[in-house]
Amino acid sequence: MARILVINPNCSTDCSAGIEAAIRPFRFPGGPLLDVATLAEGPPAIYGWRDWHNVVEPLCRLVEREPADAYVIACGSDPGIDAVRSVTRRPVFGVFRSAVAAAVARAERIGVIAIVDASKARHMLALRAMGLAERLAAEVALNVTMEALLDPDLARARLIAAARALAEAGAGAVVLGCTGMAHHRAAIADAVGLPVIEPCQAGVLLATGAVGG
Repeated sequence: MARILVINPNCSTDCSAGIEAAIRPFRFPGGPLLDVATLAEGPPAIYGWRDWHNVVEPLCRLVEREPADAYVIACGSDPGIDAVRSVTRRPVFGVFRSAVAAAVARAERIGVIAIVDASKARHMLALRAMGLAERLAAEVALNVTMEALLDPDLARARLIAAARALAEAGAGAVVLGCTGMAHHRAAIADAVGLPVIEPCQAGVLLATGAVGG
């Protein structure tokens, strides 16, 4: 049986539990084994570039010691993607790039909800690398902590308001720019009436296709 390792590059076990819940529907008989790992050396959340760079080497070491048929880096900033790809011959997927790919398949213009303003530069870097910067209608940052996002109710109203602002800016699909938003996806989609892409689900779907091919 093929194994897909989904790596949470922060040290929040609550965030890992949210990732686990998000990908649970993608486990099916005969399908790949989906394992979620938490990077013990990671920060509580990846807010800025310093956090992003600090997890690159620990991510590489984890991939080197954990055999899998595909790897999914489960952070909305796709930290260390190029470095991790250099230490394995197996496919490595970043969940933000995966979510963007899913979003542009659904809509001409997309919107992104970021956890903090500092995330925007990393998202734009990924969009430019994909040649899709012109497809971004807008990005809205909540400027909240990971703990606030993981609360079942605390951030939901702000997430819905952000998605509505993106719709007003012309977005036809919304990308959740942080894995801590996973448990809010259905409520946002119901409130806004647009496709809302949860990045870990998008990453696992691409990885499943890669190991099944």
